Amino acid sequence: MRKINYQKRLTGFLAGRKCVFCGSRRVCITKRRYVKCLKCKKQKSLRRLRFEIEIIIAFVHQRPAYQVAVEYEVSYQTIHNIFRTIREILFHQTELEGKKLSGAIEIDEAYFGGRKKGGRGRAYTNKSVVLGLLERDGKVYTRVVDNLTAPNLMEIIKKKTRKGSVYFTDQFRSYNSLHQFGKHLKVNHSKTFSTKRHNHINGIEGFWSYSKHKLYNYRGVSRVNFPLYLKEMEYRFNHRKENIFESIMKLYFGYYSY
Repeated sequence: MRKINYQKRLTGFLAGRKCVFCGSRRVCITKRRYVKCLKCKKQKSLRRLRFEIEIIIAFVHQRPAYQVAVEYEVSYQTIHNIFRTIREILFHQTELEGKKLSGAIEIDEAYFGGRKKGGRGRAYTNKSVVLGLLERDGKVYTRVVDNLTAPNLMEIIKKKTRKGSVYFTDQFRSYNSLHQFGKHLKVNHSKTFSTKRHNHINGIEGFWSYSKHKLYNYRGVSRVNFPLYLKEMEYRFNHRKENIFESIMKLYFGYYSY
């Protein structure tokens, strides 16, 4: 099973010899089989603790909730609730750690959802519209937007980027007033290549491809829940060079104690 990959790291937690909330080894097992920390004073059922850690591992590996429910012989709703809790935590975490982007920033919008209806181009009936800002060699920031009007986009860009940055976009007219914040370079997609090596938005387009590929594992996401899934993709991308399991576990048990 995939959980074997974490067996050595989790030995202390799973055996009740290490506190999952603060990492202290000053713990004891109560008569009720609860792990009680003598440092932070929190406690949790050892059985429930083991179960939740295994579900977090399944989440990290993007296993479908229904599949995990069948494997552990519990209701789908039980797994769904834990997965949703994790996504809500990641949603708030991405907003908290989202400092202003600076330097070379690529901006683009993408469309997620069912088959596109209507005309070609930026016709997004029945789709979720997302604005993406990517700092080259840095992090990405995403936001589901109601429309692609210039005032709406400029408000988000102003809040999430530092003035004086260099902005790279396509030729969509809603980006025309970006020069008020810094240098604005446009990419002409009608040409097969750019004469300027750095004048591109390949980074943010790569993120869209990354997100859609990973979201495909879920076989359909409702528009209501889509913002949570989007922020999950943002968190996974921004922390792709880290041990994402350990960071999610710390967030999960730091936010919630049952």
